[in-house]
Amino acid sequence: MLLGFEPADLDAVGVSFALLAGVARASYILLSAQTGQRWPGFDGLAIASAFATLLLTAPAIVSGGTALLDPHVLLIGAPVGVLSSVIPYTCELVALRSPAPSVFGILMSLEPAAAALAAIVVLHELLSPIQWLAVACVVVASVGATRSRPVLSEPAPD
Repeated sequence: MLLGFEPADLDAVGVSFALLAGVARASYILLSAQTGQRWPGFDGLAIASAFATLLLTAPAIVSGGTALLDPHVLLIGAPVGVLSSVIPYTCELVALRSPAPSVFGILMSLEPAAAALAAIVVLHELLSPIQWLAVACVVVASVGATRSRPVLSEPAPD
C-alpha cells in the first residue's frame, strides 16, 4: 500500500502480467508443498526439472537457434542452471516441508528485500524512504508470521 502513494504510470497489460505472476507464484508454492509431501527426498524435484527441461528445449532452440547446442554454451549453461535453479528449488522444497504454505509464502516475500539490497551493492540503485518503509513492513510481517502460533481451524477436543 505504501508503494501506491508514489506517482507511477500504470499500464493495463503490465498490471495484468503482475497479477498473473502473483497467481503463478502462489500456484508454485502450493504445488511445491504438495510435491514435497508426496515424493520422498528430491524425486519430485528431479522429475519436475526434467519435465520442464523437455518442455522448454524445443522452443529455446527455435528461439535461440542451434548456437544453444554449442558445447561451450552447454558447458557454461549447465553450472548456471544448477546454481540458479536446482540449488534454490532444492532449498525451497526442503523449507516447504516444515511450515504451512501460507508462512512460506510470507517468507518468500522477503526476496524483494534481498533484491533491494543486491541492487544497492551491484547496481548502486537506491530506494526512496517510502520504498524502504515498505520493505521494512514486509520484513516485520514476515517475522510476525513466523513467530506466531498456528491457529486451530476447529476447537480443541475436551
